[in-house]
Amino acid sequence: MSASVTPLSTRAEASTPPRAAASGPRASRADALPARRWILDLGAVALLLLIPIVGFAPTFDGASYLVAALGGLVLGMGLGVLGRLFRWGILLLTAAAIAVYFLFGGALALPHTTVAGVIPTLETLGQLALGVVMSWKQLLTTIAPVATDDGHLIVPFILSLVAAVLTTSLALRLRSAGWALIPAAAFLAIEIALGTSEPFVPVVQGVAFGLVAVVWLALRQAWQPQAAAISVGEGAAKSGAGLRRVLMGAAVVAIAAVVGVATSGFAAPSSPRYVLRDVVIPPFDIREFASPLQSFRAYVRDHPEDPLFTVSGLPEGARMRLATMDAYNGTVYNVSDDGSGSSSAFTPARTNMSAGAEGTPATVHVEIGELEGVWMPDAGAVRSVTFDGDRADDLRRTAHYNEATETGVVTVGLEKGDEYTLDAVIPEVPSDEALADQRFAPLKMPKQTGVPEALADIASKTVAEAETPVEQVRALQQMLSEGGYFSHGLAGQPLSRAGHGAERIATLLGSEQMVGDDEQYATAMALLAGQVGIPARVVMGFYPDEDAAGEPVYAATGETLHAWVEVAFDGAGWVPFDPTPPEDQVPSDQTTKPKADPKPQVLQPPPPPAEPVDLPPTVADDRGSEDENAFDAGLLWTIVSIGAGLLGLLAVVLAPFIVIGALKATRRRKRRDAERAADRISGGWDELVDRASDFGAPVRPGATRQEDAGVLTAAFAEPRVATLASRADLEVFGPTEPSPDDIAAFWTQVDEIVGGMGKGRSVWQRLGARLSIRTLLEGTRFALPARPARAPRTRTPDAVAAPQPDAPDAEAAQTSTRRSRRGSKTRSAPERSTHPAQENE
Repeated sequence: MSASVTPLSTRAEASTPPRAAASGPRASRADALPARRWILDLGAVALLLLIPIVGFAPTFDGASYLVAALGGLVLGMGLGVLGRLFRWGILLLTAAAIAVYFLFGGALALPHTTVAGVIPTLETLGQLALGVVMSWKQLLTTIAPVATDDGHLIVPFILSLVAAVLTTSLALRLRSAGWALIPAAAFLAIEIALGTSEPFVPVVQGVAFGLVAVVWLALRQAWQPQAAAISVGEGAAKSGAGLRRVLMGAAVVAIAAVVGVATSGFAAPSSPRYVLRDVVIPPFDIREFASPLQSFRAYVRDHPEDPLFTVSGLPEGARMRLATMDAYNGTVYNVSDDGSGSSSAFTPARTNMSAGAEGTPATVHVEIGELEGVWMPDAGAVRSVTFDGDRADDLRRTAHYNEATETGVVTVGLEKGDEYTLDAVIPEVPSDEALADQRFAPLKMPKQTGVPEALADIASKTVAEAETPVEQVRALQQMLSEGGYFSHGLAGQPLSRAGHGAERIATLLGSEQMVGDDEQYATAMALLAGQVGIPARVVMGFYPDEDAAGEPVYAATGETLHAWVEVAFDGAGWVPFDPTPPEDQVPSDQTTKPKADPKPQVLQPPPPPAEPVDLPPTVADDRGSEDENAFDAGLLWTIVSIGAGLLGLLAVVLAPFIVIGALKATRRRKRRDAERAADRISGGWDELVDRASDFGAPVRPGATRQEDAGVLTAAFAEPRVATLASRADLEVFGPTEPSPDDIAAFWTQVDEIVGGMGKGRSVWQRLGARLSIRTLLEGTRFALPARPARAPRTRTPDAVAAPQPDAPDAEAAQTSTRRSRRGSKTRSAPERSTHPAQENE
């Protein structure tokens, strides 16, 4: 009977390709992979990953992001190929990917932090470590298209690198190419989530990805080596059938692509898709900072001639804007948090802002003097800002800009000596003739609250005779500038209270003589305009006097601080209007002050309650203590950020290893706690064989325990394995169930043998055995092929041959020769696949 049955070892050897079977223990199996398979797999991987890379186009400004993305693609595919050639395990491949990330990340994603654009510095390594955790949110909280030199290229670089490593490794190592589609599809999904609500040719992306995937899978299936030899005629028939399957699959995909493109206009929703940047809240809230208009009188009083900042390169007629305010609550005018020009439009300053601005280009250099606070003076529509000096990095990281209101903010605050250069566009101010036929822009302005009721009637009567929109605005402006009087309320000047709350504005407009300065008149005009539906906002800023206009250097002082009103016209943008009376237009008789003030001549200085409003909100008394605290906080934040980045990177690296360890621990527990006693014995033997396989023992699928014992004895020079195999056969096939003591003793011996397997091996070999996934894949369609048999090690004289069991038990064991070596619950399960394939550990 036994003579008519081909030994299992003979059949296994026959199913192994001759070249692979002949290769030695150290020989590479790359030569077992046909050249056409290399070309097919690498070409398919490159095409699949190029699709999401191209899809990033709307997210970034220009095509320079391709340097980082394509660089990550090439490096990742290279690592996948090297890992396949040299049979790198998961641990070594992961370590190589991390090294490549830090070695090439600077040149590809952060060239401005490197030496000569190539050599990484400490700053490069720090930003790369932080970028693993923080770059995602920074990308999502920046309005697209995102500048490519602000550190945002870490995202496409790390995505393409990781996706290329995983996709290439799975494609070259596993029999089924379907697993390689998982990281490629994940890359595409992440690209869509991180992109914009208006995707880049989404139908083409989807159809191209599906077409490449189907053709690749079809070719891989057609070229899949068979497990057994077939006749020439049968092989030709199968080859023809495989070719027909490929052609039919390609035809189906082509038809589906044509139909999909033709019907995409009807099937695709008309509304834009939702992406992550639509729901992520920007980490910046302008409402944290007080309105600069509250400090107007303080700057005028405390710094009348002190240079708050100096400007060079400012074109004649241009103005330096400090802040734009469009929300009024009855107390202060501030930057809004909803509607047009809202705080949600404040984004980190970048190099591609105000792309659609029209006007005269200008390069304006600003050096800060006595000006303090977070509001950054700028001119026109800013395209980019470059900071200089010792605090350049801090200023650059905390600078935000609102393109709608043309307002800049530096959250760390400006200090004396700070410098920056603006690349701006100065818009031309249209004349009244040019605005004669222009309507007001259809903007949704923030709702104004706390506005005095009397203003609606005043505004309506003022614009009643105006025929065109610009005439309405001029009527409001002239009513204030020609009918009012100017005074800062300082010593020796007519009484003029600071502030622009509802009571102050109502008093201004309800008095026999209107007396105030820019703060009150600009607020009054903007509120009046809003009552008749005119889109208006208040701007606080600086511009030189007429006699100093056009000079190469302009020193902004409290005397040149102003506030004005901007009105939005359709097709012309925001046009400035000055409602403040000339400074020499003062009341001749101070007794004609507002009736609401019963003692105007007694209170020469501003009333005490108004003084706190005049103080800049950011001025502190103890500068030294603030600087020390800021330094300590900054250092602590840097340390915490770097630590968080490293921990996040470590968590990403260790996650697969933790999962592998948990799966093996769960498998061991299930085997030892099996319901049947015999299954606990067979489970202990399976645990021993699996651990030996993880250490590299050439265990064959479907072998008996005695055959496995011979392999393990030769591999580890451990004679107790043969005795343990005989004992397992006796316990499993014996007439009685093993006792709990027998099971405990059996598992104790298993643990002792397993513990000795790592002796004489390096730390990396022992760690590789713990992290091997070979035995976890057994019994699945993704099981790895059996290792080739190796010449047994030279054994010491005291190594004895495996003892033979008694005749009855030996006969029972031989009866189970062709059964699975798994426990009694799985003895009838199919043997593990012996098809030749590429190895993955």
